[in-house]
Amino acid sequence: MDDLYRELIIDHYKNPRMKGTLDPHDISYEDDNPLCGDRLRIDVRLGADSRISEAAFSGQGCAISLASADLLTESIIGKSLEEVRAIGKDDILEMLGIQLSPVRLKCALLSLKVLKAGAYGLAEVHDLD
Repeated sequence: MDDLYRELIIDHYKNPRMKGTLDPHDISYEDDNPLCGDRLRIDVRLGADSRISEAAFSGQGCAISLASADLLTESIIGKSLEEVRAIGKDDILEMLGIQLSPVRLKCALLSLKVLKAGAYGLAEVHDLD
């Protein structure tokens, strides 16, 4: 089963579905993982119903980091900011489907860190809570 998930990770790394930038965007946040140098930016556009209508990521990093960003941005389309804020570490690990070392875990969770920082930043600015 691990081989199937490894193939999924390689596929999302080599053929990302959500790679790019959105301009204009409602949320944009960028951060890095200083341990390995991975750097990600996630852009989100909200629809009239305040749900995510579009999402994209850009940056550079290892296969785990970029596959995680691709899977995460793909999974948030149609979700509200409240639902995005509820996404956790276990959700990312379930998407990836393999056990990760502590160093690789930081790579996998970078996209979640970036997405949540952006989602909470927007809430503070526009008082959406």
